[in-house]
Amino acid sequence: MPRSCPRQPPVWRTRAAVAAVALVVLGALTGCGANRDAETAELEMWIPNSPGGGYDLTGRAAVGVLEREGITGGELRVTNVLGAGGTVAMSRLMNEEGNPNLMMTIGMGVVGSSRSYRADARPQDATALAQLIEEPEGVLVQADSPFRTIEDLVAAWTKDPGSLLIGGGSALGGPDHLFPMRLAQTIGVDARRVRYTPYDGGGPLTSALLSHEVQVGFSGLAEFEGQIDSGELRVLATSGRERVRLTSLERVPTLTERGIDLVFTNWRGVLAPPGLSVEETDRLVGFLTRMRASARWERVLAQNGWTDRFRTGEEFDDFLAAEDRRVAMTLNELDLL
Repeated sequence: MPRSCPRQPPVWRTRAAVAAVALVVLGALTGCGANRDAETAELEMWIPNSPGGGYDLTGRAAVGVLEREGITGGELRVTNVLGAGGTVAMSRLMNEEGNPNLMMTIGMGVVGSSRSYRADARPQDATALAQLIEEPEGVLVQADSPFRTIEDLVAAWTKDPGSLLIGGGSALGGPDHLFPMRLAQTIGVDARRVRYTPYDGGGPLTSALLSHEVQVGFSGLAEFEGQIDSGELRVLATSGRERVRLTSLERVPTLTERGIDLVFTNWRGVLAPPGLSVEETDRLVGFLTRMRASARWERVLAQNGWTDRFRTGEEFDDFLAAEDRRVAMTLNELDLL
């Protein structure tokens, strides 16, 4: 039997712009959307940034496998929830307390933006379902960039840190921000002099690169495959332990291969709203576990150059809390909190 609507759902607010945007969005969500029977209601997957970004690729890939494998017994509705580096989506997720038919992709970007936007809600306050993948970051430039190698970029950056305009597809504290900051520190550049512009996902960052709004982009690479294949963008280096196993990237060196002592990887997973029962949580985790075991999901990993990093339950919950502490420590070091 459907549950009754709560008289006053809890509102997890963020400060400044996030609060204003979140309240406008929440105002449009009248009714009792969260309270549907778990066996009959349509499952939803929320994506906390724009179409074409890493969260979008991961979430839609997962939904595609879940549907094609018949794991959930029906179709899943996918919704992109934009705003403030994912904290608007995070705020909305917290207000769906008890909704057993909703999932949302999560990663280091939302952990970081929750800190940098000083949001009250943290990812570990929701229901942790599963970490899915890990992937390296890449250093991207335009086809006509004067930087032909990572050594060219390092030389220019160390000579005049303030002259380089860089961008990433995540807010402050996200992977595309923390990666260049760590790279700057590794090569001897004061990270506080780095001129970083955040974009809401890979799509806007691609436009910024192609229009020369920024000189260098830092991001996961799956979302730029088309521009890399066409030659519009070039990758100077990747940040993983090994080279990316994609045809278009197999010749791109890692930072460590070029003598830069830095390994940096991003990750993505799935959350659900807070307040789920053990049975409701197990049902959603079971869907993702069966998805991960499928041959289709193995092909998705190979096609995107992702590494399987599957963990669930308490292990994933502990990981989220540790990531939150790590990001907060980094932002404090950069005087950004």
